[in-house]
Amino acid sequence: QVQLVESGGGLVQAGGSLRLSCAASGSIFSINAMGWYRQAPGKQREMVAIIPSGGSTSYADSVKGRFTISRDNAKNTVYLQMNSLKPEDTAVYYCNAAVQVNELSRSNYYWGQGTQVTVSS
Repeated sequence: QVQLVESGGGLVQAGGSLRLSCAASGSIFSINAMGWYRQAPGKQREMVAIIPSGGSTSYADSVKGRFTISRDNAKNTVYLQMNSLKPEDTAVYYCNAAVQVNELSRSNYYWGQGTQVTVSS
């Protein structure tokens, strides 16, 4: 069993900052790519940022220069530092991770439960 738990969401004024965390736990051999996605009411879920185990990070154009994704492999945790927040950033933010439960298995994708981010104008 693998669980992802997000934290750090909340209410912030436009121009403010938040840092989201997502910790993976359970039966984990290795974690490959990790990422953050968000879904606003009435909209499709969209990719915000992805950080592979090896390779370049990727960001949605709408957050480039404002958000930074990072990870702590020793803690099986991924972070999203969000600066200069805008009302249009308001959404439920979900953590995603590709996890191997043993060295012979392929990666499976897991989702966290989501954390609400609300940016007021």
